Amino acid sequence: MKIEATILEKLIEHAKAALPAEACGYLAAKDGVVVKHYELTNTDNDPEHYSMDPKEQFDTVRAIRADGLSVAAVYHSHPVTPARPSQEDIALAYDPTISYVIVSLAKDIPYAKSFRIQKGEVRPEELTLV
Repeated sequence: MKIEATILEKLIEHAKAALPAEACGYLAAKDGVVVKHYELTNTDNDPEHYSMDPKEQFDTVRAIRADGLSVAAVYHSHPVTPARPSQEDIALAYDPTISYVIVSLAKDIPYAKSFRIQKGEVRPEELTLV
């Protein structure tokens, strides 16, 4: 997945601002490059789980399309664990056409990783800054 460096910085800022809970949202792309992020509310407000409000999700997808972009990924943060999908993340990954990006704050320097998840199978995906 190609992502603008400024967007990755905003994901990390969102993850820090949401502490101690997980942050979540969508990433949108134009011509195969993630150019915008959309912060959503973690309705669980929990450090180990996140849920998105269906109406907020629907409104966000409509906004993405209205902006002339496409949904590229769902992102969320792991406040104290590595950037790898949990069993719950894998079970809830319903859309095999998008990526799943996880921002980890577990180390001194936050980092993100991207994955494709299909039928319970997790494949790491290169995250390239542009």
